[in-house]
Amino acid sequence: MNTFAILIGLGPLIGWGIYPTIASKFGGKPVNQILGSTIGTLIFAIIYNQIMHLGFPTGKDLWLSILSGVGWACAQIITFYSFTLIGSSRAMPITTAFQLLGASLWGVLALHDWPTVMDKVIGFVALALIILGAYLTVWSEKKSKEEAGSLKKAVLVLLIGEIGYWAYSAAPQATNINGMQAFLPQAIGMVLVGVVYGIWVTVKEKGASPFAEGVTYKQIISGFFFAFAALTYLISAQPNMNGLATGFILSQTSVVLATLTGIWFLGQKKTRKEMIMTIIGLAIIIGAAAITVIV
Repeated sequence: MNTFAILIGLGPLIGWGIYPTIASKFGGKPVNQILGSTIGTLIFAIIYNQIMHLGFPTGKDLWLSILSGVGWACAQIITFYSFTLIGSSRAMPITTAFQLLGASLWGVLALHDWPTVMDKVIGFVALALIILGAYLTVWSEKKSKEEAGSLKKAVLVLLIGEIGYWAYSAAPQATNINGMQAFLPQAIGMVLVGVVYGIWVTVKEKGASPFAEGVTYKQIISGFFFAFAALTYLISAQPNMNGLATGFILSQTSVVLATLTGIWFLGQKKTRKEMIMTIIGLAIIIGAAAITVIV
């Protein structure tokens, strides 16, 4: 495994690690965030597609790739909403844990991963550790009833959002194209959801349209960070680079940066004990994620 492959594999650490913090920092409502970031992703994908002369898939491959992007965008709207409830530094470990759980269970049930009894025992212990790690990251010394209610609501909506993230990961597996060829259709699916959601909000609120708000177009920059992460992960997962298992582990390191930058730059303060518990929880999540892909 060469240094270049490792550097590519750490692309999601930067992109996905900074994306939620940048999106939160620019502000706006979830509709501004999803609309702007999906436009940014589409711009990035078009440029990359043209530079690499990847062409455009057709038929089933096209529609499944678009469906993949639709799933991600729907889930990301929910994730942005959870930020308003508990902040990105608490929401990101939870959604990462759910995504790891979903990916692992999909692998066991549909792809027949963990074939032996011992594999399954080790794997499910790792999943339990992921849940424990997520719990530690949101542990609070003094939690009011309002905070407890917000946390429960955030956990519930993030669990629902996992359906969209699952579609984002699973749909391309049924295509006959590689991830880089699916990148542009995925971005199209993402921006379609952003536009439809923007129209729905405009009609519902009968006020200022997100299409006319400057913060929406600031969020294009956050979309570049997401797109960079998604693309480097697709490249990293190629067999001639890091491969799927190692590429997946490297991509999950993004939760550490996303959590810590949320604390440092967004004023999502924690006490000393809470910070220690958060760091322990993050370490458990990353360690358990590594176990789930090597058993």
